[in-house]
Amino acid sequence: MSSFVQDLKYKFSNLNVLEKIIAINVVVFFLSLVFKNQMTWFELPSSFGEFITKPWTIISYAFLHSETDFLHILFNMLWLYFLGRMFLNLFSPKMALNVYFLGAIFGGVLFMLGYNLLPSLFGGHSRLLGASAAVRALLIFLCAYMPNQEVRFFTFNIKLWYIGLGIVALDVFGLFGVNAGGNLAHLGGAILGYVYAKQLQAGSDIGKGFERFMDKIVNLFKSSKRGPLKTVHKNKNKVGGYTKADFNEFNNQKKIDVILDKISKSGYDSLTSEEKEFLFRAGK
Repeated sequence: MSSFVQDLKYKFSNLNVLEKIIAINVVVFFLSLVFKNQMTWFELPSSFGEFITKPWTIISYAFLHSETDFLHILFNMLWLYFLGRMFLNLFSPKMALNVYFLGAIFGGVLFMLGYNLLPSLFGGHSRLLGASAAVRALLIFLCAYMPNQEVRFFTFNIKLWYIGLGIVALDVFGLFGVNAGGNLAHLGGAILGYVYAKQLQAGSDIGKGFERFMDKIVNLFKSSKRGPLKTVHKNKNKVGGYTKADFNEFNNQKKIDVILDKISKSGYDSLTSEEKEFLFRAGK
């Protein structure tokens, strides 16, 4: 059992950030089949009064999908997978997370505003769940940033901005259907994605503030888990964790990768003088 868990951890660690989000969504979906009543604590309410008592729902709702609508999570995760491959070929993982989570937040805020400012249009109390707003943010970001980029669609190519326009049009028409609140959230994510892309083209990354905020939260958890400082003993008989004989068998690029991996895990000060000297020579 422990080897199975370790294998899952290893596979999860090798996923990119958006694939990890897909994995989390799938796990949460199956948990919701068992803990259906408890999951309501993570759905975003349309009432501001109720939201104040459950502020985490502005993000947690984006990891929930109705257990009675399998197609909802299926299409969201398929979109996220293909968009993720395209996005991460061009931009950093942190920017992908910025767009994703800010899209979810803005979509959730617009959802609540719609129900509280236009109750005659959206009706009574409702709840929001699903990753659609966050996925829309990634899609429209790409459509706005490189509108003329073509993607293969069955047997022909289609420009990204055509896809974005079609999706947004469907969401606008959806405002007059049974899922008006959900489509309003979709439009919120789309607006965020569009503005983010246009501001980035103008030289401003509007997600930097959110990124710093999240980094601080992550660092809080890291510092709480950090134990007492330990003295690092440098093993001069090994280079990058390998015996000198094994290390010398590697080509130069492999040697550099081994040493850089050690730096990422233990810091530059953990290198031996021999490792530092090799890295210096390679840099020249």
